[in-house]
Amino acid sequence: MKAKKNVFIARQPIFDKDQNIFGYELLFRSGLDNFFDTSLDQDYASSKMLMDSLVIFGFDELTRGKKVFMNFTKKSLLSDIVLLLPRKTTVIELLEDIDPDSEVISAFEQFKKKGYTLALDDFEYDKKFEPLLDMTDIVKVDFLLTKGNERANIIKRINNPNIKYLAEKVETIEEFNQAIDMGYSYFQGYFFSKPVIVTGTDMPAYKLNFLQIIQELYKPTVNITNIERILMRDVSLSYKLLRLINSAAFALRKEVYSIRHALNLLGIDELKKWISLMSLSQVSDDKPEQLMITSVSIAKFSEIIAEKTRNKSIKSNFFLAGLFIYIDGFLNRPMEDIVRNLPIIDEIKNALLGENNLYRKVLDLYLVYEKMDWVRVAELSSEIKINPDNIFGYYMEAITWANQFQK
Repeated sequence: MKAKKNVFIARQPIFDKDQNIFGYELLFRSGLDNFFDTSLDQDYASSKMLMDSLVIFGFDELTRGKKVFMNFTKKSLLSDIVLLLPRKTTVIELLEDIDPDSEVISAFEQFKKKGYTLALDDFEYDKKFEPLLDMTDIVKVDFLLTKGNERANIIKRINNPNIKYLAEKVETIEEFNQAIDMGYSYFQGYFFSKPVIVTGTDMPAYKLNFLQIIQELYKPTVNITNIERILMRDVSLSYKLLRLINSAAFALRKEVYSIRHALNLLGIDELKKWISLMSLSQVSDDKPEQLMITSVSIAKFSEIIAEKTRNKSIKSNFFLAGLFIYIDGFLNRPMEDIVRNLPIIDEIKNALLGENNLYRKVLDLYLVYEKMDWVRVAELSSEIKINPDNIFGYYMEAITWANQFQK
């Protein structure tokens, strides 16, 4: 029997001006090595990533129906394999080192007619690209290579109102704001690591409901009646709870006749997880979509890691730690103020405040995996005592699970 071969694809989100997800770029990886293995044939990498994303992972699971940015070599661009990709969601990126000869121009024309979105990657102005610009929808500009006014000059020089501009490798919120001022529409990079905290604002009433439910859940003795009372005054949360019981994620599918019945069906451990999840979704309406997606994905990922590392009995604690990693951004308050008033265990509080305990290491494992920092992934995997070859599977399982709860 042949050993199962691991398959890797890196996924990086692309945001719009409001920091909502516009799409994802999919990048080929041969394993947990740091970045692309340049010894590999690029044509092989391009075609294999395309087939893996279609056959093994599935576009819907990887990208939730958002735009999918993919790099193509000249050989893969000219092959029929591109036509397997969905036209409405695929963004075909022309690599910067491809000479736009007559074959490439002809291929661009055909893809444009068929409805694909076309992009030029790592763009630096050169007259040879002018035949492609009339067909191009998105121009990507590398902010590490392009400095200062040149970032804005590219837009002025192209001077095409039909083209949108994507700032790539944006590392800081300052660069993000600068790119917006220059006229960029989309953004890719590590700038979205933590939300900007706004202090001194009042907390809306429904957010107080959220805190009250969490406080009840993590008292030494959980009082279901108190939780029921809070839920009954929050129509949205009650509705979501009842839908949850009949969802594929919960897989119980029973007729529920009351809020109390729903709470009893869940049980205390599952109740902690689901109420926390639904409460957080309730306060996320005015926040970037990615904040909720990431929080839920990290929560599920942390729970999976707990199960795989002999911490199954406290997996709900790991779930909660992941779910609350950006709670300061949801509530617009400093993390110190929030955890001080939550009756959760000190280990979780300390992890949320940055202490390098087991909870924090699990949270960081997800974050460094998203950033494709494979060196740090290997280090944390060793410290947590988990096989790094399995992390992508856990990561995909968490994303798939989290996708069920997005709006």
